[in-house]
Amino acid sequence: MQHQSVHVEEKPHKCTECNKVFGRKPMLKLHQQIHTGENPYKCTECNKAFTINRQVSRHQKIHTGEKPYECTECDKAFITNGDLKRHQKVHTGEKPYKCTECVKAFITNEALKQHQKVHTGEKPYECSQCDKAFVTNGELKRHEKIHTGEKPYQCTECDKAFITNEALKQHQKVHTGEKPYTVNALNVTRHV
Repeated sequence: MQHQSVHVEEKPHKCTECNKVFGRKPMLKLHQQIHTGENPYKCTECNKAFTINRQVSRHQKIHTGEKPYECTECDKAFITNGDLKRHQKVHTGEKPYKCTECVKAFITNEALKQHQKVHTGEKPYECSQCDKAFVTNGELKRHEKIHTGEKPYQCTECDKAFITNEALKQHQKVHTGEKPYTVNALNVTRHV
């Protein structure tokens, strides 16, 4: 009966917290860990915890550097086949996720959802040091380095350091002679 319920799309198992429904009880139990915060599977390298054992295996490849899925178009490699498939859309130009508010389209649904916050004005990531808020957690983390003074990206050619890797890459163009290059933190591009 369990196998047949998948085909007729019966979903008799309902989460009491958020009303999401599932066809199988084990899937409901797994989902409920989101609400309880239960993460029984831990990485032996960094103690990061996960709800499913499979997630730990994937995560641990970060520590080993293992990237078995290689792009045939460029030299990039990825931890999962899903990451590779997502990346390959860069080469095909495929952007199936379209914004209904403007003309922009995106490679992933996650990127579309992120973009849509521009239209709603939603900025859920707030800085604890000042009154600024951000659309993404990454933007918040980058901003927080202003308060801490942290500049983890060091130029190998001189003694300058930068808050972001992007700023370092822009700076390195000064040493290579590549033009145009940015000469200050305001990202003013100078054509020399």
